[in-house]
Amino acid sequence: MRTVAVVGTSLAGLRSAQELRARGFGGRLVMIGAEPPYDRPPLSKDFLLGKVSADDLALAGQAGLDALEAEWHLGVRAEKLGGDGVVLDDGTTIAADGYVIATGAVARTLGAARNLKGVHTLRTLADATSLKRDLAAGPSSVVVIGAGFIGAEVASACRLLGNDVTVIEATPVPLASVVGPEMGAVCGALHAENDVRLLAGVPVAGLTGTDRVTGVRLADGREIPADLVVAGVGARPVTDWLTGSGLAVDDGVLVDSGCVTANPRVIAVGDVARYRCPLRGRRIRAEHWTAANDQAGVAVANLLAGSTVTHFARHGYFWSDQYGHRIQFAGVATEDVRIVEGDVTSKRFVAAFHRDDVLTGVFAIDSPRLFTRLRRSL
Repeated sequence: MRTVAVVGTSLAGLRSAQELRARGFGGRLVMIGAEPPYDRPPLSKDFLLGKVSADDLALAGQAGLDALEAEWHLGVRAEKLGGDGVVLDDGTTIAADGYVIATGAVARTLGAARNLKGVHTLRTLADATSLKRDLAAGPSSVVVIGAGFIGAEVASACRLLGNDVTVIEATPVPLASVVGPEMGAVCGALHAENDVRLLAGVPVAGLTGTDRVTGVRLADGREIPADLVVAGVGARPVTDWLTGSGLAVDDGVLVDSGCVTANPRVIAVGDVARYRCPLRGRRIRAEHWTAANDQAGVAVANLLAGSTVTHFARHGYFWSDQYGHRIQFAGVATEDVRIVEGDVTSKRFVAAFHRDDVLTGVFAIDSPRLFTRLRRSL
């Protein structure tokens, strides 16, 4: 293999490039992406709060990037993958022997937004910068649509900045599909405990305003006033450019348990990859920092081997910082959940999920030591 093209320059793409060099690939390495590599998790937390700057988000220093000896194509997007290679939106075609698809995902938007000013999503540095600029205008009424981890982190940051905050969640219990209804209710309670209004179990019908947003209209007829609206309603994988490539795409690029497509010269990693998870017996997309970071080593080993010789079989792990608390979760939530340390009332505890007395998952708030020990035993 003489040339490898990495399409996507965020965490998964950068880690793949680093793995290629670490595993002895000495050929031409081409990096293609809209932006230079930077860390996204702080965008909804410390960046909004002004604790870190854009420069602090870099995933690698200049010396680290230079060490890759890569050919960089930044500020461009891939438009097509075909027999001749990757076609970029500036007209360039990059031919390669191997391809790493790491194009990630983009934030879903509200169809009701109608380009109203004051309506934001939060996925990129540009998104976070725009929201931070609006928040700097002074205390506002902020409505966050979606009580997932991104939405909850944004709500937390906005409240800490002195704003009046309302969170709207379509499901009855926030995060129930991820951490189970009992722990989801605990996460939801954090909002009220910090003077943030949570409206759960009610969908959004639309937004009000002509040039700038003035409120959010709910399906039950209520209208919530808003100076700013942040939509945290999920993300969709960036796969449009793969139409006609011959690769199987269905809510992500379909890959096996080693992150390899039906074409062994093409791998997919990170948010865009829908891989066959041995632990769950089905394909999933793991939209977490640790998955993007850890999949790269497995996928690159398989790309260089020319077939799937190793598998990605790690339990999902993620963390979230909300209202001064560190929330951690690993594994799979089940109906059998037991508090094994601390208590829910104090918001400092560890809960363990079981199936037939076998540990399947761990959830913790402000209890990192026991959480880490139990996570290792999953």
